[in-house]
Amino acid sequence: MTTHPSLEQTPTITPPGLLHAAWIIAGRTIGSWRSQLGAVVIVWLFPVFVTLLFLGLFGGALQIPDGTTYVDFLIPGMLAVTMLFGLETTTLSAAADAARGVNDRFRSLPINSASIVLGRCIADTISSLVGLTIMAAFGLLIGWRPGLSLGPALFALALLLLLRFAMLWIGINVGYGAKSVESVAYVQILVWPVALLSSVFVNPATMPSWLGTIAEFNPISATATSVRDLLGGATWQSLSVAGELALALALVWPVLLTAIFLPLAARQFRSGGK
Repeated sequence: MTTHPSLEQTPTITPPGLLHAAWIIAGRTIGSWRSQLGAVVIVWLFPVFVTLLFLGLFGGALQIPDGTTYVDFLIPGMLAVTMLFGLETTTLSAAADAARGVNDRFRSLPINSASIVLGRCIADTISSLVGLTIMAAFGLLIGWRPGLSLGPALFALALLLLLRFAMLWIGINVGYGAKSVESVAYVQILVWPVALLSSVFVNPATMPSWLGTIAEFNPISATATSVRDLLGGATWQSLSVAGELALALALVWPVLLTAIFLPLAARQFRSGGK
């Protein structure tokens, strides 16, 4: 018996899985870099410019232990700061998607909503790896010589990406909750106090004791100190318990920040920032 065409079942379209959809979203974000290539390259190169600036300002002014140079202290710290710089780009992108209704269109698609945020995370991680590679290559070019042990080097990379992962959720939460794209411009301003009030550029022991203690408790300081230790580089003298427990704090801070801001970012996405 022949089945009438009108009675045939319509083929079922299976929605893409979580990871597949996330890679599609990540590809969309990465593809948009071509239309703003100049801005993307500046984000990648900006830590290099900052490094040159502080080398000129402090390179010959600070007291450095014999057998070391300011580069030995600065480059591992700048690797940590690189995980902070560029956060405003992710925040602005998230705010733009929310303001233009892109998130509303994404939520209407038959895909897991988690894949949308995960895709943004993947794209940001790839961008962060490019920035880290450029910063490390520049450090080697100007005389930085880290330890060559593979295990500690991979652990240091994991700590850096863990810090970026935590910072990312802060940026996404702010971006999705913003009333307009222009209202998140303050993120660019707040990045600098967080970066400067740390052990990246100067020894906290040279600061007033209360300020040096605050600097050592900075998540950027914990990661910077841990990266210095893991890569066999020179480290500043510890001023507080935070300096002694830098490796533990380099793990605890990102986990704590992620636990706070990931749910907030997810809620902002589901509610459309309302």
